[in-house]
Amino acid sequence: MELDDVSVREQLFHNRVRETIICVLLFTSLYILSYLILTHFKKNAEFATDDIEDATVNKIALWLCTFTLSVAVCAVLLLPISILSNEVLLMFPHSYYMQWLNGSLIHGLWNLVFLFSNLSLVFLMPFAYFFTESEGFAGSKKGVMARVYEAVVLLLLLALLVLGIVWVASALLHNNMARESLYDLWEYYLPYLYSGISLFGVLLLLLCTPFGLSRMFSVTGSLLVKPRLLENIEETLSCTALEEATLVRKLNRRGTSCWIKLNMEVERKEFLNVQAKRLALEMRRKASPWQRNLGYPLAMLLLLALTVVCVLMVCFNVLELLFDETAMPRGMEDPRLGTASFSMFGSLGAAVQVVLILYLMVSSVVGFYSSPLFTSLLPRVQDTNLTQIIGNCVCLLVLSSALPVFSRTLGITGFDLLGDFGRYNWLGNFYVVFLYNMLFAGLTSASLINTVTWAVQRELIRAFGLHRLPLKVSRSTIPLRLLLASGLSKIY
Repeated sequence: MELDDVSVREQLFHNRVRETIICVLLFTSLYILSYLILTHFKKNAEFATDDIEDATVNKIALWLCTFTLSVAVCAVLLLPISILSNEVLLMFPHSYYMQWLNGSLIHGLWNLVFLFSNLSLVFLMPFAYFFTESEGFAGSKKGVMARVYEAVVLLLLLALLVLGIVWVASALLHNNMARESLYDLWEYYLPYLYSGISLFGVLLLLLCTPFGLSRMFSVTGSLLVKPRLLENIEETLSCTALEEATLVRKLNRRGTSCWIKLNMEVERKEFLNVQAKRLALEMRRKASPWQRNLGYPLAMLLLLALTVVCVLMVCFNVLELLFDETAMPRGMEDPRLGTASFSMFGSLGAAVQVVLILYLMVSSVVGFYSSPLFTSLLPRVQDTNLTQIIGNCVCLLVLSSALPVFSRTLGITGFDLLGDFGRYNWLGNFYVVFLYNMLFAGLTSASLINTVTWAVQRELIRAFGLHRLPLKVSRSTIPLRLLLASGLSKIY
């Protein structure tokens, strides 16, 4: 009996060590990837300064931003990893090499992401911002530690302010619970605060994702070579070359006036933009006919198919909400991986779910940075200051940590939320979930119809040469008869 107890304890110990090693390797890989991304966008002048103190502070803040971004990437991968792990265990139920892939590992990963998300949003990112902006208290000795003390004091004051707001909100909504849990910080207030942050992230996804789904067509189209019918590369390239030659002649002029120098700076930036545009057009002209005539239509059809599938799945989830209580998002403690597929179509349906989840995340990021409110946060290569990096990391973490709740609420996947992700108070409200699904389906359908119809009309205008007319071209000024007349005149 004692030998059996020892073997069980040894097995539990080895399982815990194995899960720890896997989580450390995963977070280390994501940390390195996040660091490479941030170093690609950061402004090098802030880290190559002669002031050693500022350089040290900026490096520490960059490390904290890297940790936050790695947590955001891991939050995006939570559902795909969980769904694919379940399908792998269904395919190889008795494989010795798949024993490390179990429900305990996935559950621990969800808990770690929840913990690190709270830590980053509530402590690390505010500390990083205060740390970069602080200079030390008046009269104290200057140095890195003086900045640390000031940042910690500001962080404590902010924490007291936020916890006071949370306590007042919980007292208004849940009077008895708030009074009984006044000193229960970890078990009640921090999850309650994160529930509010997650609700804000889910609402932000509701606004950004439909807009991003419509923007994906134009963004993808700008990266691909369009067919000859839709774009005359030779004509555009010749116009760009003439514009570049004109700017070169202007820059070769000599002048001593300050106004002329200022104007030359503007013209030099314009010249660099035109030159980059010309080089991109030359590369697109060298594209193969297969890439030109097949790549663009297939990419557009793929984006259209993914968007339509998302809308159909949300509409089906709305019907399930009306007739089946199990369609409501809820939490679970034991994932029980390897027992049944989370899709009615088996492994193929699970693969589609993973693709749709990643596609929705990419679309939400595109919609977020395309919004007029957040355009200023758009990172620029080697020209993004540290404050913008902190803001981008916070926004991406809010979006990514809300992605599992967002996907489960819309019925994109049947994988229930694990750990504290399923403890959000608003998840059990039928009216909130139902209205959320209806709004997403309506906004996405409207954006898709608007984008497709206007894109087709715009490309027809360009193909028939009507964009060279002296009149301003819009939907109302170009009737269908004019399009047909122009097309017939080209045929005859």
